[in-house]
Amino acid sequence: MERRAEAPPPPQGLDFTVENVEKGCVKPDTLKLQQCCYSCLCWRRQEGPGHHRSGAAGLLVSTQPCVGPALHQLYYDPNIENKNLAQKWLMQAQVSPQAWHFSWLLLNMDKVPEIQYFGASALHIKISRYWNDIPADQYESLKSQLFTHITRFAGGSKIVLTRLCVALASLALSMMPEAWPCAVADMVRMFQAEDSNVDGRARCLALLELLTVLPEEFQTSRLPQYRKGQVRSVLAQECGSVFPLLEQLLQQQDSPGFIKQKVLKCFSSWVQLEIPLMDCENLIQAAFTSLQDPELFDTAVEAVVNAISQPDAQRYVNTLLKLIPPVLGLQEQLRQAVQSGDMETSHGICRIAVALGENHSRALLDQVEHWQSFLALVNMIMFCTGIPGHYPVNETTSSLTLTFWYTLQDDILSFEPDKQAVYQQVYRPVYFQLVDVLLHKAQFPSDEEYGFWSSDEKEQFRIYRVDISDTLMYVYEMLGAELLSSLYDKLGRLLTNTEQPSTWQHTEALLYGFQSIAETIDVNYSDVVPGLIGLIPRISISNVQLADTVMFTIGALSEWLADHPVMINNVLPLVLQALGNPELSISSVSTLKKICRECKYDLPPYAANIVAVSQEVLMKQIHKTSQCMWLMQALGFLLSALQVEEILKNLHSLITPYIQQLEKLADETPNPSNKLAIIHILGLLSNLFTTLDISHHDDDHESTEVKKLPVQQGPNPVVVVLQQVFQLIQKVLSKWLNDAQVVESVCAIFEKSVKTLLDDFAPMVPQLCEMLGQMYSTIPQASAIDLTRQLVHIFAHEPAHFPPIKALFLLVTSVTLTLFQQGPRDHPDIVDSFMQLLAQALKRKPDLFLCSNLDVKALFHCGVLSLKFPEAPTVKASCGFFTELLPRCGEIAPVGQVVHENGKVLLQAVLEGVGGQASRSLMDHFAEILFALNKHCFSYLSIWIKEAMQQDGFPSARVSPEQKETFSQQILRERVNKRRVKEMVKEFTLLCRGLHGTEYTADY
Repeated sequence: MERRAEAPPPPQGLDFTVENVEKGCVKPDTLKLQQCCYSCLCWRRQEGPGHHRSGAAGLLVSTQPCVGPALHQLYYDPNIENKNLAQKWLMQAQVSPQAWHFSWLLLNMDKVPEIQYFGASALHIKISRYWNDIPADQYESLKSQLFTHITRFAGGSKIVLTRLCVALASLALSMMPEAWPCAVADMVRMFQAEDSNVDGRARCLALLELLTVLPEEFQTSRLPQYRKGQVRSVLAQECGSVFPLLEQLLQQQDSPGFIKQKVLKCFSSWVQLEIPLMDCENLIQAAFTSLQDPELFDTAVEAVVNAISQPDAQRYVNTLLKLIPPVLGLQEQLRQAVQSGDMETSHGICRIAVALGENHSRALLDQVEHWQSFLALVNMIMFCTGIPGHYPVNETTSSLTLTFWYTLQDDILSFEPDKQAVYQQVYRPVYFQLVDVLLHKAQFPSDEEYGFWSSDEKEQFRIYRVDISDTLMYVYEMLGAELLSSLYDKLGRLLTNTEQPSTWQHTEALLYGFQSIAETIDVNYSDVVPGLIGLIPRISISNVQLADTVMFTIGALSEWLADHPVMINNVLPLVLQALGNPELSISSVSTLKKICRECKYDLPPYAANIVAVSQEVLMKQIHKTSQCMWLMQALGFLLSALQVEEILKNLHSLITPYIQQLEKLADETPNPSNKLAIIHILGLLSNLFTTLDISHHDDDHESTEVKKLPVQQGPNPVVVVLQQVFQLIQKVLSKWLNDAQVVESVCAIFEKSVKTLLDDFAPMVPQLCEMLGQMYSTIPQASAIDLTRQLVHIFAHEPAHFPPIKALFLLVTSVTLTLFQQGPRDHPDIVDSFMQLLAQALKRKPDLFLCSNLDVKALFHCGVLSLKFPEAPTVKASCGFFTELLPRCGEIAPVGQVVHENGKVLLQAVLEGVGGQASRSLMDHFAEILFALNKHCFSYLSIWIKEAMQQDGFPSARVSPEQKETFSQQILRERVNKRRVKEMVKEFTLLCRGLHGTEYTADY
């Protein structure tokens, strides 16, 4: 790759003044536009004797008249290609060496603001990115010119002024502390000096703008890390020159609002430099006073929040304590804002209270003698949490407070037991109140009001309820079983009170609270769940939202139902009834799936009813595709617990209609409509077979005792069904072999069945291998290779199944090698799957590589070629192949021979990837190949790596011969610690890419 020419420094002795440029200090450009007007940006180089060549864009001062037309083209030309050309040219112009010169010309007062802004931006880019190009003896001249132009623009265009201030800020950061030790004080002094040409108020605004952007520029600057710490320290000291000025401007009675607003923005910018909180105390108090001025309110909130939120602020506990009274003093303003519907004011005050409480709860809790004032702050935040109205339509404040409750609880529970007990006594009542507030906020609005909400508002409300659910789950850690008892008592009173009928919203919210806790907390030992299960049938469900929550609550209690099967009949009828309602599709199907998974050994008495209802809703097609798949999975769990005869009987009634439909579709001419139907049916079958496991493999890992049925005798029902439909599937394939989605769906049936049945799938192996061979020979597809890999993984080690597996493996390998000869670049998915298949074969059955008709050398070179693919998954799979292949050098003769003869080619490809040809995210995988080569082919590697590294510019022109030699020796020495090799490769790849030591790769 050609390296970009370094931009040369500006000519020595140039004062960076417009006058010097205009006097002809720079030669005219040799590049001219082909047309007089700026319409096409096509350059023609006039190369005469003694013409001047320069770096970057090769642009000189005559660039200046072209900027206006270029900017006009960028902003207003409707042709996107012209816009892109203009943008590219302008970007080149900004970074060119000549930008030092033409920038000043573009800042002439007779130019339009767009051109002036471009000039100021070019100056900023040159100062911030090419600082080393500036001779030290030009610093003062450049500083003086920037001050002059900022003064000149103080009463002019605001966007140009800001950009010039940013340029001067960047200059100051680069010069301080050595070359400009009192930069900030000098800035203040310079602008406070009387200047008859510039209005005092305009100078004040310019100074405030400069002081505001200085910390902001520091935050985004490209200073090296050691310089950042140095400059931050200098800036923090210089706040002594800034804060008195800001205080004075805020306290002056005649200061206009816009000046005070700039002062608060400036303060907000400076506090993010981690200024000690006690040094900010006066300005914070002034900002609190400014909260009473509607014009300053938003800016004052930002300033207070930024000041309070600094991580270092917790060190200044006395100052934090002083801030509690003014925060509490905002409560009346908060109440008035809530009453008048002023969402902006209530939002801002809430931000301040939460910032103080959330960032410093531990520090304030530690001040035991001030516990009452902190409790008052907590209650103020509670008011914000329970602010009237529905989120997000009537209010947007309450969501800000939720993280505070997490933080406060964590801090309380982190105390030692004795101290924790004291705080629990104070704050448990607060958290019980919080639960009531959150459940009230989680309530749906009236049906009529909810109907007017937009889809976006409904989605925001759904997310808000999820956040409330997470908070309730977290609060359970503090309140424990007493929380469930409280919820149960309230729900019981609500449902049994006939004198005052409750709204469905109230009932739904209480159930939602139960669901939130039961979803993640083990409630199996709770003494209130039996009562809750008893109450659920008494709920009058007249609303979709309430019905949804009832379903999800039952689903959350499915594990409890497995331990208390006698209660299943209380809730199962509700679930089956809900299955027929399309509006309850997700909640009812997911709940049935949970019940069938957790309670399958107790469901045989209900099986016939569940299958019948499920079959009916499937035939009616009232559910979307994904819910139909879930329903089939639920039925798979259910059938797994039945006797084989019952399973076959239910399977016959369940899938016969689909088989008949598939037979009909197989006879039709392929078209998009019947393709979707075929994929749907195949998907239903594969999801059914995913969970239908009569051997109960899923239960084997459980340590608790499970209720298992006796081991079934005879063929597996899934195998029986697959054998019956095998010919039909082959018939479908014969017509749809060109369609990757249909082939993938067919393979998914067998792949999921293999994963579920494991050894029970054995009777299907021969015919499936034959079918896969025919499929792959006709049209190679990745899904067929993935299924082959599953068969190799499970059956290749069994002598009885080795012959068909071997034949399939050899066929897939032969066809894929032909594909490589034709050009594999368009099939990265096939290459990826093929590499994974080879790795699996080496891992499970290395004998496959002893076959006389297997071309190991060709496979090796395919792997090397795959290492150079741009797709990361493919490269990763190829690395996996080699890390399995190399350890077999000693035990498999063909492999050893190929590696010894061709290993240098592999090493070359790996080093190319490390040198910059592959993504840095893949370096660990390349390192594993190097480690395997060193461990298993050391004598060869020492020769190969020496020969490879002797090539000029290999693996990168950026590394020196010494660096290459060091890396080679490091790799050859490390044959035990793989982690160390990975670190070496990561470090070397950064050197190769020219990124070593840069901030860009600090976390790499």
